[in-house]
Amino acid sequence: MFTGIITGVGRIAAVQDLGASSQHGKRITVEAPAGYLGDVGLGDSIALNGACMTVTTLDPDRSTFSVDVSAESLDKTSGLDQPGPVNLEKALRAHDRLGGHIVSGHVDGIGRVSRFEPVGESHELRILAPVPLGKYLAYKGSVAVNGVSLTVNSVQDRDDGCELSINLIPHTVQNTALHALRTGSPVNLEIDLIARYVERMLGAGATQAQEAA
Repeated sequence: MFTGIITGVGRIAAVQDLGASSQHGKRITVEAPAGYLGDVGLGDSIALNGACMTVTTLDPDRSTFSVDVSAESLDKTSGLDQPGPVNLEKALRAHDRLGGHIVSGHVDGIGRVSRFEPVGESHELRILAPVPLGKYLAYKGSVAVNGVSLTVNSVQDRDDGCELSINLIPHTVQNTALHALRTGSPVNLEIDLIARYVERMLGAGATQAQEAA
């Protein structure tokens, strides 16, 4: 479990194929900030751009670690199959502050940046989310973008998806890998966990009512 508060910006330094076919995944080596891995052990969970991964090798002295990413995870996420900056968040501890919102580290879909421009001291980030995710996105609701907990400022349903607008303060731009985004960049999206359960409860209630009738 995570909160969407990024605790470090790392870099995917190497990507190694785990097999020759498309059914094989990849081993990713990540360079973390100095000292970041001091309290990390083998088997711990770290979210990479919002995707929960398990640490399989660890070298704290060199501030590097590796994770094995399955073909399924690679198919359902973006930004994990090539070198570049990556948002890092260690798994939530029971006594930690819940500074963002409840994030599971399971990516629900891939959106695309439709606008990323300065507005005053901040940046406006617009993302076109897949049509199926539109019903979970709401004004002033929460969404995780590449693992960053953010507040939705507006939503607009379109034929090709749901466009959401987000305001990024300078601190967020400077201290996450979101600064590297450009128009057209793919991003990992995770909807609010509460919205997911609300849909399930309402759907189950409607089904039971139909069966009773």
